[in-house]
Amino acid sequence: MAQRATIILSEENIGEIAAAVGLDTLMDETIARLRHALTLFGNGEVEIQPRTGFVYETPEMGLIEFMPAYRRDQNVALKVVGYHPGNPFNRGMPTVMATNSLYDVRDGHLIAVVDGVFATAVRTGASSAVASKLLAHPESKTLGLIGAGAMAVTQAHALSRMYDFDAVLVHDIDPTVEATFAKRVAALGITPTIASKERVLAESDIICVATSIGLDAGPVVHAGGMKPHVHINAVGADTPRKYELSTQLLKSSFLVPDYLEQALNEGECQQLTEEEYGCIGPELHKIVKAPQDYAHYQMKPTIFDSTGVSLADQIMTEVLIDQAQALGLGQHILIEAGCDDPMNPYGFSNFTHGLHVVESAAPDRSIKSA
Repeated sequence: MAQRATIILSEENIGEIAAAVGLDTLMDETIARLRHALTLFGNGEVEIQPRTGFVYETPEMGLIEFMPAYRRDQNVALKVVGYHPGNPFNRGMPTVMATNSLYDVRDGHLIAVVDGVFATAVRTGASSAVASKLLAHPESKTLGLIGAGAMAVTQAHALSRMYDFDAVLVHDIDPTVEATFAKRVAALGITPTIASKERVLAESDIICVATSIGLDAGPVVHAGGMKPHVHINAVGADTPRKYELSTQLLKSSFLVPDYLEQALNEGECQQLTEEEYGCIGPELHKIVKAPQDYAHYQMKPTIFDSTGVSLADQIMTEVLIDQAQALGLGQHILIEAGCDDPMNPYGFSNFTHGLHVVESAAPDRSIKSA
């Protein structure tokens, strides 16, 4: 008789993990495990599919999408993620809402359900860290942030784990969001400086662009006015018609998508015509596997088209589950019916003698004669 519980990690549990092991440890582990996973991508060990879902403009502009990843002989991860830019202002909720789940490929059992809001933010920062370490100037000293929302926090955190920055410059079109950024990153040992967009672009070695620009309202950043070796992590393009960088900037830089098929649909690459696809460089996993072949691009302008891949969600979920199990955290709940008797879908574990039939509750279905 199989009785296998599902681990539920709540927001409170995630906070307990962060307090116990530290945010730096979680970020460092996620960066390291993501980079290792990218070395396996493409050899059959791990597989991902482009996210798909529903995009709508009423009652407000938003989307809910599904992101699957498969690790051979181990598990399938599935993230359900919503993007609703009105959330912070209309409901006091994060723009990105998500739930991550993990399934055992041996039997389909639901291993775990994890809060995906924290996980999405951390893995997005970790992805930029992996890309930047391979594409940015090795002596980068100034980090620039265009957009000071939730994603900017983990971008600053992840990049600061890879580089010893002399300055972190931040710009947001919302003065309130811009002014509160320092408080949100203070515990990370980061002291940002509010700056104009022009200054951020001119002085930064690495720039992370993570905005909630509206559909067809971009670009946010145009070509010109930046250092000749600037590296840009373009984080905000995550749906069709939403983009942050100009096509001229894309075509004049070494452009690296995280997942080409997805980037062509909803990343910065969506802006390019088929005739312009030749300016798109290799996917990130190829650079991870042969960094020496691309090191010379660190002295040139580079762009990481970060649409967010399900492989990173899988890694982040595994990191949190491993930490929770080591600390004895999380709720263990029997969700799936039928484990007491796989041949009886009515054999619930809380019924000693099977399903109780309440005769009085059954409708009279006899055929009446005229």
